[in-house]
Amino acid sequence: MITFEQVSFGYIEEGSTLKDLSFTIEKGSITALIGANGAGKTTLAKLIRGLIRPTSGRILFNGKDISRMKTSTLAAHMGYLFQNPDRQICKNTVGEELDFTLEKTVPEEAERERRKAEVLEALQLDPEGEPFLLSRGERQKIALASALVHRPELLILDEPTTGLDYKECTQIMEYVKILNQQGVTVVMVCHDMEIVLDYSDHVIVMHDGRITADGLTRTILRDAKVLAASALLPPQIIGLSALLQADGYTGFEEVCTVDEMTACVEAYRREA
Repeated sequence: MITFEQVSFGYIEEGSTLKDLSFTIEKGSITALIGANGAGKTTLAKLIRGLIRPTSGRILFNGKDISRMKTSTLAAHMGYLFQNPDRQICKNTVGEELDFTLEKTVPEEAERERRKAEVLEALQLDPEGEPFLLSRGERQKIALASALVHRPELLILDEPTTGLDYKECTQIMEYVKILNQQGVTVVMVCHDMEIVLDYSDHVIVMHDGRITADGLTRTILRDAKVLAASALLPPQIIGLSALLQADGYTGFEEVCTVDEMTACVEAYRREA
């Protein structure tokens, strides 16, 4: 789906922001970009979307060089959620915001209405709602709705759960998961390791403009050295399993979920 070949990016006066990146994002995956603030995650996401161009190297989307593709062409295949929804919303009502995307990407009116109704229901949005009279979290949901309503091949999310409470966060990520199961590839910049563990299957760790790890979510989030080098903490359940291991308990080496933790604890109780 997406391939980076020795990609660097930066401004002349600032030097390189991203340095010699090579990796592949597979079609149908949910890939999380993680790292401390300033690691280069948002810049990487913008490069994938074609909003900025690499200083050197190539980025391929389905085998085609993104630098040779029009932004409008990429927009038909990709959806992008900005970190700040106020930079994305441009209409007076929620319904008009979704119409703006659909009119540019879906030719059939009946299909536009069907997709709009589906997203409004899934994210519990009022089509008559006025975005800038709503909370930050609600505006985030509106921006996400406009990014995904045309069912892009690739959905890029820059901190999709910022400003949301737990219920709203779960609601959004469950819908993203459904879209992924229907074939949409997802790349998300995320600082919430619980979300990363629960919803991504692949992780790319960034530090100081470089990739320090690239692999399966369960493997990366259990690598204490990799996380510490990028100033990241593991999800709570993995942190707990590590503490139990340090205290001499065995069998917790692969624990990444509550169910797995429960099974291990029950096994110890039966042996006691």
